Amino acid sequence: LKAARPTAVNLAWAVDKLAAIAADLNPETDPEPVLLEAAKQIHADDIDANHKMGQLGAGLIAPGSGVLTHCNTGALATGGYGTALGVIRAGYASGAIKEVYADETRPWLQGARLTAWELVQEKIPVTLIADGAAAFLMKQGKVQWVIVGSDRIAANGDVANKIGTYSTAVAARHHGVRFMVVAPTSTVDMGTATGADIPIETRGQEELLAFGGRRIAPEGASAWNPVFDVTPAELVDAIVTERGVVEHPTAAKMAAMMTK
Repeated sequence: LKAARPTAVNLAWAVDKLAAIAADLNPETDPEPVLLEAAKQIHADDIDANHKMGQLGAGLIAPGSGVLTHCNTGALATGGYGTALGVIRAGYASGAIKEVYADETRPWLQGARLTAWELVQEKIPVTLIADGAAAFLMKQGKVQWVIVGSDRIAANGDVANKIGTYSTAVAARHHGVRFMVVAPTSTVDMGTATGADIPIETRGQEELLAFGGRRIAPEGASAWNPVFDVTPAELVDAIVTERGVVEHPTAAKMAAMMTK
């Protein structure tokens, strides 16, 4: 189970937590009800963390701002409410966020199929863009923040997230757009020194060579399909966790936050 998502650390964190609880039980104790209650508590804690991060992140955004988000980080991807999407929900409710742009997030289109759907359900106006349009959108002055989640944050503040996050961060820095990462502390892996140490999951070529079961690339073409990339800490303006905000993250700042 832990090997199912090698880049993401939250799954391994939860599995290890439940395994430790099971190991401490009396051999005669039925582990199922104990582990079920522990899992329910993890779920409740995650929702609480999402709401805290939503308020903290929204507090960084000037009223009337436009934001761009990548992939899906809402209730469908978390215990409920969302990480980056939780900030967007809180920011829209407070008036800090006026416009929301979601990129489609190729090749699985999580932005188009999931994020846009969640925002429509919440009656938050959303404009979908192609991934390749992000830099041009920034050039128009449409967005003041890029807000993303993370699958693993290294001890120095490097951020692994859905493929395309790194290029969006590079474009944001070039255009003077601020870049926010929103993730619970269970995503922070202090045992991983830098992003270079994070394993990057790759998936099959067919995800790029075909669409909807129909081949769209010529026979003989191959594809490279990494699922995640790593954004260096120096491109991140703020990491928002339930324990607080780390601005311009460094190893020292991350360590201080994790000891709170």
